[in-house]
Amino acid sequence: MRTRIKICCIASLDEARIAVGAGADALGLVARMPSGPGPIPDSIIASVTAVVPPPVATFLLTSETLADAISAHVRATRPTAVQIVSHIDPAQSEKLARLEPHLRRVQVIHVEGPDALDLIPAYAPHVHAFLLDSGRPNAAIAELGGTGRAHDWSVSAAIVRATDRPVFLAGGLSAANVADAIRRVRPFGLDLCSGVRNDGRLDPGKLAAFMRAARQTDAELESTSRAG
Repeated sequence: MRTRIKICCIASLDEARIAVGAGADALGLVARMPSGPGPIPDSIIASVTAVVPPPVATFLLTSETLADAISAHVRATRPTAVQIVSHIDPAQSEKLARLEPHLRRVQVIHVEGPDALDLIPAYAPHVHAFLLDSGRPNAAIAELGGTGRAHDWSVSAAIVRATDRPVFLAGGLSAANVADAIRRVRPFGLDLCSGVRNDGRLDPGKLAAFMRAARQTDAELESTSRAG
């Protein structure tokens, strides 16, 4: 199966066009956050979601933690999916599913250790996918993404095996390690920000190299599977 690619921290309409032109399956749009790179005003997020062509998905990254506030944020920006970057109360996840039944809902799991596996059953009934990242939500200033750090991929691989929900892998990905990430974790999709940027700007050359490496790895795995 082809590994989906989500390019995060999209900062403008121009960056959205570059990512779509490179073959990205989804774009991540970072709203206000307590820390990390890439936040943009809701007005810019809305301007991007309005023009991105199907079937490319637009993910709103929201730090809101209550279902009503997440729903209001979604309605103000009109993405096709919402990425909930905090470990919210599962009761709020259930409520959001009632408030926004037609919205694709993606729960971030920050993989700080094997206990990340314990979070999956609580959210799985209420979300469409998980995204595994390397944040530290309980730090003095919460880190909720965009760290540029890889986490323990053995835990990520165990989560992929433990759930029937699609799983995106994030954290420290680049053209140099994407093949290893796909082979070790076998995620549904990959999500990256800093690995395709220079001085905070989306770099078409780095993006093209990442896409080539990911597609080549997919082709090699498919060939191996057919041969087996």
